[in-house]
This record gives sequence, structure tokens and C-alpha cells, in this order.
Amino acid sequence: MARESGGEPSPAPIVDQNTRPGAITRLVIFIIVLTVSAIFFAIFRERLGDPFLLGLLGVLAMIGIGYLFATAIGFIQIAPRSTADELSRAFVDTMDEGLVVSDAKGRIVYANRAYAQMTGSTSAADIKTVDGLLSDSPEASPTVYRIASGLRDGQPGDGEFRLTQAIRPGAQPGAHWYRTRARMFKVPGYRQPLQAWQLADISAERAEQERFFLDLQKAIDHLDHAPAGFFAADAEGRVTYINATLAEWLGLDLANFTPGSTTLSQIIAGDGMALVRSVKADPGATRNAVVDLDLSTVNGEALPVRFMHRVSASRDGVPGASRTIVLNRNQGEDASADLRASEVRFTRFFNSTPMAIAGVDGEGRILRTNAPFLSLFSSVVDSDMVDRRVRLDTAIHPRDRAAFEAALEKAKQHQADIAPIDTVMPDNEERFMRFYVNAVADAAGGEGAEEAAIVYAVETTEQKALEAQMAQSQKMQAVGQLAGGIAHDFNNVLTAIIMASDLLLTNHRPSDPSFPDIMNIKQNANRAASLVRQLLAFSRKQTLRPEVLSLTDVLADIRMLLSRLAGADIKLNIDHGRDLWPVKADIGQFEQVVVNLTVNARDAMPEGGELTVRTKNVSTDECARYGYRELTPADYVLVEVEDTGTGIPTEVLEKIFEPFFTTKEVGKGTGLGLSMVYGIIKQTGGFIFCSSEVGKGTVFRIFLPRHVAEAKPSAVGEAAAIPNGGPKAAENKDLSGSATVLLVEDEDAVRVGGVRALSSRGYTVHEASSGVEALELFKELDGKVDIVVSDVVMPEMDGPTLLGELRKQQPDIKFIFVSGYAEDAFARNLPADAQFGFLPKPFSLKQLATVVKDMLDDDQAEGR
Repeated sequence: MARESGGEPSPAPIVDQNTRPGAITRLVIFIIVLTVSAIFFAIFRERLGDPFLLGLLGVLAMIGIGYLFATAIGFIQIAPRSTADELSRAFVDTMDEGLVVSDAKGRIVYANRAYAQMTGSTSAADIKTVDGLLSDSPEASPTVYRIASGLRDGQPGDGEFRLTQAIRPGAQPGAHWYRTRARMFKVPGYRQPLQAWQLADISAERAEQERFFLDLQKAIDHLDHAPAGFFAADAEGRVTYINATLAEWLGLDLANFTPGSTTLSQIIAGDGMALVRSVKADPGATRNAVVDLDLSTVNGEALPVRFMHRVSASRDGVPGASRTIVLNRNQGEDASADLRASEVRFTRFFNSTPMAIAGVDGEGRILRTNAPFLSLFSSVVDSDMVDRRVRLDTAIHPRDRAAFEAALEKAKQHQADIAPIDTVMPDNEERFMRFYVNAVADAAGGEGAEEAAIVYAVETTEQKALEAQMAQSQKMQAVGQLAGGIAHDFNNVLTAIIMASDLLLTNHRPSDPSFPDIMNIKQNANRAASLVRQLLAFSRKQTLRPEVLSLTDVLADIRMLLSRLAGADIKLNIDHGRDLWPVKADIGQFEQVVVNLTVNARDAMPEGGELTVRTKNVSTDECARYGYRELTPADYVLVEVEDTGTGIPTEVLEKIFEPFFTTKEVGKGTGLGLSMVYGIIKQTGGFIFCSSEVGKGTVFRIFLPRHVAEAKPSAVGEAAAIPNGGPKAAENKDLSGSATVLLVEDEDAVRVGGVRALSSRGYTVHEASSGVEALELFKELDGKVDIVVSDVVMPEMDGPTLLGELRKQQPDIKFIFVSGYAEDAFARNLPADAQFGFLPKPFSLKQLATVVKDMLDDDQAEGR
């Protein structure tokens, strides 16, 4: 039997229903059985007979031989093969924790002596299970019930509870803490699992914990009321502890402070975080650093402090938690107040300037930096590099380091005029920097002993972007003005060609041999007019007829058209945004925009792909999320056209909206499609941007301003005009008339054609080549002019000025403007009550006659 270290026998369990007879007992029983058998055979020998006895002895002999054979091969053992059972029993019997085992019906199977002593049981009859013992205790029953309920579901459980008095009667008075555990286990010979409950008195352990927490609380109290501030932060910069002194300095309410709710970036002012982040520890080590910076109080005031900063890192180099002592630099002896105030002012100025500053020695090594320097160059320079005096040119691109060396040499020679160095970050060429190197007048000149130069650095990325944006804007504006001027002149030429063709067609029948040639001339002139309209669209001088639209309805109407244009190999998705705001745009031109973008996307996916057109509302607050500098914050409706095509290279992306720029083969594109899209969106008041990644696809984003209905009516009257192609065609109506028309046009060919067109319809036509001549002719006719048809752009006096002068003499004069530019280009300069018609160039004879007839008919209808 196992014994304890003291040599005393193990205490016997108070209940053990599994105890079996020992080896000696079994031997005595075996001898008694043999003796009784011998006596039985001696008495009944005569009755049983020798054959029976011999047979019985033979059977017993065979049983004995079989038993000996089984014993020899180890199948039957007289003594135990190992002491594992005894060791297990001794361990359980001598446990300090009480153990009680019961079956499914609650009958006690086993209870060790510790359990009996803990519960005060003196005999096996007094033993109860833990749940039976404590089920009536209001302090312990919730825990015991929870564990017992879990056992019924086969789940182990544990818990702790506090009793006002100990379980065992006569124990030391006072409250006691207990811990109990329970689980189910299977035992051979039992059909159902047994329950094992462990019970331990942990009052001494709890008392030790309370003493520890009291000591810890005293330490925290001392730390809270220390004359210095203290805080702890995790690897993400979340403050997990802050003492009362620092909280008072910052104006924080410790009662409402939650660990992790405040971050270092919230309490450190300016670029001080760059100084803190720059303190890095080596893998598996810690590092201490002293940092002067400003903290930000709750009221927004700056508090100058000194950090005694300690950081750690794991063996993998992952940053760990930090511990920091904070010294208030506003406090100190009166004798040092002026010196301390000067130091605080200089440190605040040095670390709060928006310019990065570094002092370097004669070899270009960094001696000291301010916080903005570490913040600006955090990807290439940290405080450890400053401590090791790494060369500053590590923050300069290799191609510009020679220029920095030359500037540093001039600084060592105390030269005053040192040109700045424009460079880019060595690890990111999209970030532009400008370095200024200034000589130090009082440098001692020792080898690396003092600063040889002060280096100032500013980031010019935003400035470079604005310069590029301005250059691109000016280029587009110049190209637009050129395109608009060319389009205007071409419109005059095309108008003359089209009108001359119409005049020829009036004298030639379809059977005439010259008729096909004349028709070919007119068709090509109309084709040229289409190209001119695209140029006008780019220059934002195209004629538009905006109306309030729901883009959901517009896209739904052209879905089938887009599907046919995309082709069978491309999957078209149209994702309609919910509750889209209305926009005001020319429906025909907007449809043309979507069609052009669809065709471009199709051409970028020769092997098929996916095309998605989606719409959504973008509020003013959401504009900044897209990161477009040109996008003015407002409410927009966003239209995205996204494909999964080949993408657009960066060098091409900058030119896609320029007219006549195309990457397609000769004869497969004019290069005016995207320029027209750009002009239409700009003329509508919106914005268009393109993002692309080679090999992944392209997305065009169109921002159209949200339309808000106005109560006041439109100020400009319009008559008989439709967008993109002139007035509405007459449906076989009579275009003749007898009115007097004053035709003003500086282009001779256009004027001659107009005179002939109107004269052939019965009108009396007077012609003038300029606005001044028209005024003189109007006076000669004593104002007996029914309608004036005038070009807009003319020498000496333009069309709008002519209208103003004529209104002085005849306020209700009927007036039609003819122009290759958009109506909006001049209508905004007219009086608010001006009534006029508009005919865009180029136009045909029939269109000219129609717009004149319609305006005269409208006047007669109003008169009636």
C-alpha cells in the first residue's frame, strides 16, 4: 500500500463501494472450500462410487493444469502486474480537496476522507453529495445548480461561492470561499456514467489575493498622486492607463475614463506623434528615449512636457506596449523660470513649425531634427537613425544627391545664396520635396562637432499637382478656343455649301445626271457638320436644350441600344441607384455620352468581359471621399461606366479628352468621341474623371449637379429652335410668305444663299453685311421690317448689340439669331425680357425658311 512522506498510512476513504477482498482473504476462502470438499467426499464416498470420484478428480486435474498453464503464459495473475491501481487509490484518498462520486440516482459510490472532514461527516451514512448538501444555501445554490444542470447535459462545470459560515460545524468563524468542480466519467461495471464532485476551501487563497490587490491599490494611489505624470499605451497607441496627475494636467475625468478609449494622437499636439513613433526598439529588446513635445488639454491648450519614453518589441520585431513618465516643463524653481520659459518657447517653435528642419554636420550627417521632419520622412528616417547620425541624403532621391552635396559644400563655405533642391522621395517618386540648405554663421568648423548647415524641407506634391492641373486646364482651354474658332469658320463654309446644294437641287430632278453628285456634296457637307458639332461640344459651345431628367428612366430607355452596341460577348449590367435626384441635361447629348463610353468599353474588351453602368447620389460631404481636386463640393448624381478591359496606360490617360487624340488604327476613329463627352459634361455643369489600371479595366465617373426646381420662370424666350441640327422640320406645310426680312450676315456666300432662299419663298429681303449697315438700312426703311435674321459674330457690331439698338426703336421687333456657337454663349448677355429665335449653323434653305415662317406665325397667333 502506498504511504505518505511522513511514513503514516494513507487515510482510508469514508465510503468505497468498490473495495474487494485482499489476497490473504481470498486464500483463506480457497482453503475452506477445499476442506469442505474433502470432508464431503470422505462422507459420501460409498454412495458416489469410485468411477464418479475418479471422473471428478480428472476434471479437477484438467482445471488445475489449465489454471497453471494460464498462469504460466500470464493470462491469470496471482499478484498484480503493476502498482498503478494502488497509486491511483492512494492519490485520491490523500487529496487535499474533497472528492465525492455518485451514480445517476445520487447514491454515494466514493468519498475521500478530505471530503468528510470538509463537510463535517463522521460516518458513511452522513455523507451527502455537493448539490444535496448546498441546495438550500442561498449563497451557494445558484452556482451549484448551474453546475448540476450542466452535468445532466454531459457538460463539466466549475464555480466559486462564498459562505457566511463554513460548511463544517465548529470551523473557524467567519466567511469562507469554496471552489467546486464537477464532471461525468465512465467506469467499467456501471451502465451509466458517474458524477465526480471536487470541493476545496480557498479562503486562504482569496485572503492572499485581497492582500495583493490592497498592496496594488496602494501602489496605484502612490502613482496617481506622484508629482509626475504617467501613462501606459498598447502597440496601437491606445492609452490603457493614465495616472491622476496627468489626467488633471490634461483636464480628463478619470471617473469616465475607459482603458483604450483615448489614443496618443488625441492627447499629443502637432507633429509630436512623429517623435513618439520614431522611438523604436530592436527585436526582443526595450529602448528608452527623452522627447520634448506639447500635449493637448481638453480645452485645446498646449502643455509643454518632457517624455521619459520606454518602448518594447517582440523577438519578431513587432512593436509592443510603452510606458511613459511625463514631466511638466511649466513647473520648476523660480530661479530657472526664465530659462525654462525660453526653452519651452524654442522647443514649441522648433517642433510646431510647418517646415521640416534638420541640423547636419560637415559630412551631411543628421545631428538633430524637429517633429515635422520625422513626420514628413517617417518612411526613410527615424529617431534611431538620428541617434546613429545617418546621412541626410538618405531622404533624397539618388539622382539629386550630387546637388545636395554641392549645396552642403557652399554652406560650409558660408555662402548665402544657395539654390533650393527639388527632388522626390527615394521610396515614392510621386511625392515631391524641396530642400533649402542654409549655412550656420557660428559653426565652429570642427569635424562633425557642430552643425555645418541647417536644412529646411517642404513637401511640394500638392503644388506640383496644382501646377500640372493648371497647365492641363490652360491647354484644354486653348485647344477649346482653337476648336471653337475653327468650328465657327467651318460652319460658315458648310452653311454656304449646304445652301448652294439646296439651290442646285431645286433645279435638278432625280433623273438628272448631276443629281447624285449634288446629293453626294450635300451628304458629305452634313457629315462634316457632324464633326464640327463634336468640336463645338469639346469647346462647350454646342447648342443644348437641357431638361429635367431622371437618369433611371433615361438608362432604362437605352438599355437595349447599349446591349446591342456592347455585343454578345460582353455582359451588360445596369445598377440603378435608389431615389436618384433629378438632373438638368440635354437628353440627346447625355445618351450620346453613354453610347460613346459604351463603344469605347466594347473596343477595350475584344475578347469579351463585363460592362457595368451604375448610378448613385453623392452628397456634399461625400465628395471629398473621391479625392478629385477639381470636384467642387455639392450634391451630385454619379454615373459610373466601368469595364474589365485592357485598361489605359498612365501616359495615355492624361490625353484621352484631347480632340483628335486616339490610339485606334487609322480610319477607325476620329479622336473626337471622348473630347465630345468631356465638352458635353462640362457644358452641362458637371465633372468627368477617368481611373484605369492596365490589365484590369477602366472606370469613367460622371458627376452631374443635382437639379433643384426654381420658382422663377426662364428669362430668355425661344422660338422655333431645336438642338443639334436646327429648327423643327415642317411637316409638308406652306413655307411661303410676304413679310419683309432684314438679313444680316458678314459671310457673303451665306448671305447670298439666304437671300435667294427667302426670296424664292415670296419674302421681301433686304441684306446687310454688318450690324452698323443693318441699323442704317432699318432707318432707311422707316422700321418697316417684320423680322430680322442676324449672325451673332460680326465685325464692328455683333448680333446681340444690334438687337439692343433695334429694341430702342422698335421694342417688339422679331429677331432670329444665326450662329455656329451655342445659344447660351450669347443669350446670357441679352436683356432678361428679350424675345428671339435661334438657328444654329450649318442649316439648309428649308430650315431657314421654316424658322422664319414659324416665328411669324407665332406672332400672328398671339395677335389674334
